[in-house]
Amino acid sequence: MANTAQARKRARQATQRRAHNMSLRSELRTAIKKVRKAILAGDKAAAQAVFKDSQSTIDSLADKRVAHKNTVARYKSRLSAAIKAL
Repeated sequence: MANTAQARKRARQATQRRAHNMSLRSELRTAIKKVRKAILAGDKAAAQAVFKDSQSTIDSLADKRVAHKNTVARYKSRLSAAIKAL
């Protein structure tokens, strides 16, 4: 357990930051799932529209360093390739 006031404060802040990051990471996963669902539906135009909307969410989370930029780039690349394959 934290012994100093500074350590107690850091522990509180870490807990809050973790909760915030978890919600952002959930947002990332949801955005990816929406695109995958649209791809499985088989409608290329709808999948492109959903991908375009999700792309800004995905990019903003990379900027906030919730997910690594290369990981986000890989997700976007694979989703884009799946849409092109329709």
